[in-house]
Amino acid sequence: MHHHQLTCIIVRRDTTGMMLLVATFLATSTVHASPPTPSPNSYTLALHKALMFFNAQRSGKLSDHSHVSWRGDSCLTDGKPSATGSPTSDLVGGYYDAGNAIKFNFPASFAMTMLSWSVIEYNAKYEAAEELTHIKDVIKWGTDYFLKTFNNSADTIDRIVSQVGLGNTDGGKDTTPNDIYCWMRPEDIDYTRPVTECRACSDLAAEMAASLAAASIVFKDNRAYSKKLVHGAKTLFKFSRDVRGRYSSGSSDAAFFYNSTSYWDEYVWASTWLSYATGNSSYLQLATTPALAKHATFSQAPNQYWPNHGVLSWDNKLVGAQVLLTRLRLFLNPGYPYETTLRRFHNETNTIMCSYLPAFTIFNRTRGGLIQLNRGHLRRPRPLEYVVNAAFLATVYSDYLEAADSTKPAGLHCGPNFFSVDVLRDFAKTQIDYILGKNPQKMSYVVGFGNHFPKHVHHRGASIAKKKIKYSCKGGWKWRGSLKPNPYTIVGAMVAGPDKHDGFHDVRANYNYTEPTLVGNAGLVAALVALSGDRTTDGIDKNTMFSAIPPMFPTPPPPPPSASKP
Repeated sequence: MHHHQLTCIIVRRDTTGMMLLVATFLATSTVHASPPTPSPNSYTLALHKALMFFNAQRSGKLSDHSHVSWRGDSCLTDGKPSATGSPTSDLVGGYYDAGNAIKFNFPASFAMTMLSWSVIEYNAKYEAAEELTHIKDVIKWGTDYFLKTFNNSADTIDRIVSQVGLGNTDGGKDTTPNDIYCWMRPEDIDYTRPVTECRACSDLAAEMAASLAAASIVFKDNRAYSKKLVHGAKTLFKFSRDVRGRYSSGSSDAAFFYNSTSYWDEYVWASTWLSYATGNSSYLQLATTPALAKHATFSQAPNQYWPNHGVLSWDNKLVGAQVLLTRLRLFLNPGYPYETTLRRFHNETNTIMCSYLPAFTIFNRTRGGLIQLNRGHLRRPRPLEYVVNAAFLATVYSDYLEAADSTKPAGLHCGPNFFSVDVLRDFAKTQIDYILGKNPQKMSYVVGFGNHFPKHVHHRGASIAKKKIKYSCKGGWKWRGSLKPNPYTIVGAMVAGPDKHDGFHDVRANYNYTEPTLVGNAGLVAALVALSGDRTTDGIDKNTMFSAIPPMFPTPPPPPPSASKP
């Protein structure tokens, strides 16, 4: 066992509303030695599997190379016949969100943005793992579909498709067949799948813009496609700014499944991605506008303890944007007129990274060591999708710090104490190792990884045997209620995860334990690739992210941010 002097901290807010770490006293902490952690090779093995989940979620006409034997063509009439004035009649393709057959653009586009971010940073690691072609194919399947959901050739639009398919938000009173009420293989769906459009949806349009902008960097060598993505991103972002509104305020399904609390964070996130994709300084000026940063920060604070602060999710992208903009400050240091906000975001990023560390008690942890970023809310179970995003951010930020200045030890200050980047990576590893089986249940929460993983995954396609029999809407209910394991293993699916007591129930009907999602797996893939391989030879790719940005005068690296000044 090891003894460390650790600074205990409290949190207070300064006049700008920023969370500050304040050292109060020193205490001795005892850290017990733990069993050896999985090798980097196990992260690569898990990465292979986690990517396979996206193959299992594909909608539309599948190629022979989908590698998921129990899936086939499905929902080939999505969008047809089109509603009068609809922007498109072909909405075939894309991804099913989770264990159902609904296609939600809001979480799906965030999932694709995260995957693109991971490819831009870790292209060489994907190549070393022989997964680069696969991940690019996964992203393109998503972006090809997004391009169908609005008039992508226009410069100005007045609507976008937000959803295909329908959930059941009335507790089951309505027995009209839909994608939640029915338990059917997607290949067998015969009921009507409505198309939902929105005309005031700043958050959705901006997230879709971020997704296309990030993908345009991934596909920069395919100039025609990259150009098409950039144009679509600009059109979507203009729409998001011209007509203000939350996409979920006009849709009961969206509000129930993926309610967006604000669009200000998407504004910062999307304008950051557009600035990197285009090199146009007007986007960077917007991303660093103090008023926009203030709106994005305070829109997460509906109550006094900021439940979303520092938590990257499909609803809140501010911390992701802050990390991306800190990347700019560390490597290019553009100075005036961006410096005030960039310095503030750098400080904020440091503070958030400190808050993830076990030395501090900003976030609770389960006895097994899983960080509780969802604050244990009854309305927000499903902890793992938040954990994987934090693990990715901590790892990529540690790589930024190492790449930024090789003349001195890389790390960050939390209050008066200096922590090496190794501490950030250790945080990420302990969280991912927990998910891969190093937990009180000795359960791998990634299906098909390890010897002990969930067998009753909440997933229609994986739980119904593919036979000559076509099960009806309610005919499939017997499969939902079956106590037998799923007939098919949905390889790589990360389930929702354990409760705050490390408990887990492998029960198909309980989606809060056993349902996987696109968003969860995207964060998992990003974290796994970041942790995989040899960090001494395979760090981040410093330059590709900024390839569209005009050259700036070389400047010395900025001073380290102080944790106690905004």
